[in-house]
Amino acid sequence: MAGCLTPRMDPMFQAMSVGATLTRVNVLYRRHLWTLLGHPSRTIQASCAVLAGHNKWSKVKNIKGPKDIARGRLFQKLTMLIRVAVKAGGPNPELNTNLANVIEQCRSKCMPKATIDAAIAGGEKSKSTFQFFEVRGPGGSSLLIEILTDNPKRSSNEIRRILNVHGGIIAEGVRHNFEKKGVIAVGPTDQASNPVSLERALELAIEAGAEDVREEEDEEEKTTLKFICSVPTAGQVREKLDMLGLCSQSVSLEFLPTFTAQLSDEKMDQASRLIQALGDNEDVVRIYDNIA
Repeated sequence: MAGCLTPRMDPMFQAMSVGATLTRVNVLYRRHLWTLLGHPSRTIQASCAVLAGHNKWSKVKNIKGPKDIARGRLFQKLTMLIRVAVKAGGPNPELNTNLANVIEQCRSKCMPKATIDAAIAGGEKSKSTFQFFEVRGPGGSSLLIEILTDNPKRSSNEIRRILNVHGGIIAEGVRHNFEKKGVIAVGPTDQASNPVSLERALELAIEAGAEDVREEEDEEEKTTLKFICSVPTAGQVREKLDMLGLCSQSVSLEFLPTFTAQLSDEKMDQASRLIQALGDNEDVVRIYDNIA
């Protein structure tokens, strides 16, 4: 994920990041194509979050509850991420890169060591199985839902019930609307405590080999720079960003949408209620959507 900061994840695809709320709800962004002078064959995209007060989707979807409730839910999701990682690659973080990344995310969110250790031990003993749902949501939006459950039939029925109530349906092929990418979260200041502008981040991203930069806010309204890269280069890009003076907080694998869906106000409100209902389900690990 370092200091206290902020999803969604699949052991089969090793997608692991705790995005804002960990129920996965991405912040609205705009893409711009940037070309580095002197490097005509290299291009990079910048995705910038709209300022507070102008980003309707982020305001609608990020419904904030009491901090103690939100913190408890966050730790619950982190515990689930640990168990998924342990089931996929074993309990030793030195041999399980995904687990090491999740533990780093937990520490960055001030999760107690005892809680982390208990989650790892629970992952070894857990008989839970992983489920992955591809969903067509309100207004033609696409969602990917990751589930960890000890009762697949119960969880499947509950997810289908929530979808039926809030205008979603299971739809094969939705995953093709997303692309698995490496995501390196970086703090808003560099190692010298100087603020890092998006323009500066773009320059450093090109040097580090990243493809895209996004400026996002988590549920605590803290700004984080997200450097996007191909999955195989995630670790290398993080090392280079640190060498260039930035403060990386985490590295993870996420499903990012290849295109976004524009929704009417009515459909956006419906999608918000659907995502909130899914996120409230104790078996849901993370949710991805392509809503603009």
